[in-house]
Amino acid sequence: MTVNPLSPQTDLTTRLINGILGIKPLANFAKYQAREMIINRAEKIGVPWRENVRQLRQHDWEKELQIVENSNLVYPDYYLCSFHAYEKGNLNWTSALEVESAAYAVHANIWPGEGVKGDPHLRHNYHEVLKEQLLITPQAILDIGCSVGISTFSLQEIYPQATVTGLDLSPYHLAVAHYRSQLRNTSIKWLHGAAESTNLPDNSLDLVSSFLLFHELPQKPAKEIFKEARRLLKTGGYFTMMDMNPRAEAFQKMPPYVMTLLKSTEPYLDEYFSLDVENELVEAGFESPKITPISPRHRTIVAQVKG
Repeated sequence: MTVNPLSPQTDLTTRLINGILGIKPLANFAKYQAREMIINRAEKIGVPWRENVRQLRQHDWEKELQIVENSNLVYPDYYLCSFHAYEKGNLNWTSALEVESAAYAVHANIWPGEGVKGDPHLRHNYHEVLKEQLLITPQAILDIGCSVGISTFSLQEIYPQATVTGLDLSPYHLAVAHYRSQLRNTSIKWLHGAAESTNLPDNSLDLVSSFLLFHELPQKPAKEIFKEARRLLKTGGYFTMMDMNPRAEAFQKMPPYVMTLLKSTEPYLDEYFSLDVENELVEAGFESPKITPISPRHRTIVAQVKG
């Protein structure tokens, strides 16, 4: 069972931070500060954030958008809000063109001195856990919340024999993923849809993988995704996720100012931190999951379908 990691003192701090973020001018200021901090960190470690975006904007993205977008998709309410310091969340070109630079910046300080190597280090650690703990070689893989495909391309590299599909709610992010898959000459399929309702066939997958998705979700859709993953997976298949570790000392001791900036860009963080992931996976039909810390702030969870 997951124990809520918040002490009474931390819980008081949480309420104070939530109170600050409930005041729109202060929330907007916090978002602005968070965004500036991330951009400056990227530039400092050698990631040319602004130049990367400038070059990407020269491409005609509308043709990619037309290929991947499901015009009949009804977006869930939780997705239609401001997050990651973007007023329209991931439903815009700016977030799609900045997300890769942001990943390098956000993960630069996980390990002292890692800088630009922090993000690939984190992904490598996730994949090492998969290679160690999965007792099968997956032939059909779904990457949920795939964004612009960074995690999807990595899965294809470590399982080159597999058919890999990336699914995301943002057609803008998927358009970038599609473009990059063309440059790589890969055969990844990109689906515009919700992970809690994929419309894919029952028992059709060996692995459903998630990389930094669940901290962006309220608890209700998170639980629905666990059940959907169970429906999609064959007997003996696996659900795996890599995300923030609520029990990590780094979050327990995070200064209130930094936590305020973090929560200004992650509106569902409290719900994620209090979600009993282990219990919910068992309730969804998985064996008791294995939890492996893979960084000072992150964990990998591996759950196999009962059978």
